[in-house]
Amino acid sequence: MKVRTRMAPSPTGEMHVGSLSISLKNYAFAKRHGGQFILRIEDTDKTREIENGVELIQDILKKYGITWDEGPGVGGDHGPYIQSQRLDMYKKYAEQLVSEKKAYYCFCTTERLEKLRDSQREQKIPPKYDSHCKSLSADEIKQRIESNEPHVIRLAVPQNREITFTDLIRGDISFNSSTVDDQVLLKSDGYPTYHMAVVVDDHLMDITHIMRGEEWISSTPKHILLYQAFGWELPQFAHIPVYLNPDGQGKMSKRKGHVSAQSFLDRGYLPEAMLNFFMILGWAREDEIEIMTLDEYVKAFDPKDVSQKSVVFDIKKLNWINGVYIRKLTVEQLLEKITPFLPNDFPTQKLSIILPLIHERLETLADIEQLTSFFYRDISVDTQLLLKKSSVTEVKQQLEATLSVLQAIEPKNWNVATIEIAVRELAEKNNWKPGQYFMMLRLAATGSKATPPLFDTLYVVGKELMLQRLAAALKLI
Repeated sequence: MKVRTRMAPSPTGEMHVGSLSISLKNYAFAKRHGGQFILRIEDTDKTREIENGVELIQDILKKYGITWDEGPGVGGDHGPYIQSQRLDMYKKYAEQLVSEKKAYYCFCTTERLEKLRDSQREQKIPPKYDSHCKSLSADEIKQRIESNEPHVIRLAVPQNREITFTDLIRGDISFNSSTVDDQVLLKSDGYPTYHMAVVVDDHLMDITHIMRGEEWISSTPKHILLYQAFGWELPQFAHIPVYLNPDGQGKMSKRKGHVSAQSFLDRGYLPEAMLNFFMILGWAREDEIEIMTLDEYVKAFDPKDVSQKSVVFDIKKLNWINGVYIRKLTVEQLLEKITPFLPNDFPTQKLSIILPLIHERLETLADIEQLTSFFYRDISVDTQLLLKKSSVTEVKQQLEATLSVLQAIEPKNWNVATIEIAVRELAEKNNWKPGQYFMMLRLAATGSKATPPLFDTLYVVGKELMLQRLAAALKLI
């Protein structure tokens, strides 16, 4: 069997990281088996569609390195790949079911349906259509349609039928058809419902495996009933657990922070690192190696090994993985990728000098501002920290002597080696404890306890600014 998987997002906003992760799994499974990964756009909900929504979907997949074999911008033998261009197909198949008495026309008004639901709620029974129009005569149906009375087409759900399917992740799952509504297949505006369109499209596009979020489990019996009504072979299903918010409380949502795949790129995460993070959330290789390429993941991924439990979107783990990928970059590669994240006041003429000093400490590209601001912005020095391991008298002596020594270095000789020799000789001459003295000097020069190597930092700050900062620290004590 030729494996064909798909991703079918709606152009209603930026892609959720969960959707991107599911795209990755569909892509990897298809590629592992020499099959095809299809991109299909489900744009039947025109009220929620945003401008350039289709382009946004394609753009974010490309940014993350996920390509599709068929779909918008690529073409293929199963198109069109945008649902709004397939309306005649859905109408044809819905009317086929009507002719076979597996579906029926429904003329119920919105008001009647609302009253029905209110009554059912009062009786504390699940809201469900009461099949009111199922018994209409052919003559009445014809007359009402010819009168242009608004109507929909509903599936005639068989009663008390056991519906069982084998989920690749969860095993056998069963439902009784009595819990399934006579769902609408074709709306009064001629557009299909999601359930109708997805089944028709998956069948006509020869989709063999449907991997999607676990929130679609309850919809699967609706889809199976449609497959059975048409007499079509069922695909295999795999329902993937949702991501939980980083705090572990509830499904990952906008209320708890950024959730779009684009937002993580905007915050300085590398797409390769993000993909690697998605790979290991709820899945692991047999050898438990966590850092892997997309090709390595393709060779190893099997949906049956995906955890059935929802997993926390662990930001600390993501930061660690992103840091690993950043450290793999050459300085030239890092220079290119980090440029968009530079603050407006960053001294770009010093970038090539500063970057190697912080390369190992970056977890995201956006960290560059926090890690380098003391090089070019005003600093604040905590006098308590400055005096933490010494007396006022000794710190004053240290600052005065350091000012004198650094002042004596000729501008042409202002380099890391010269600075280090001068400062170390001064410390040895006065018997100062290196730990206390160097930390005091770091604080006075940068306002921070954690910086790149001290002498590199003094060099990059520059002689003039360094002398100003040491003089300012001296005045504080």
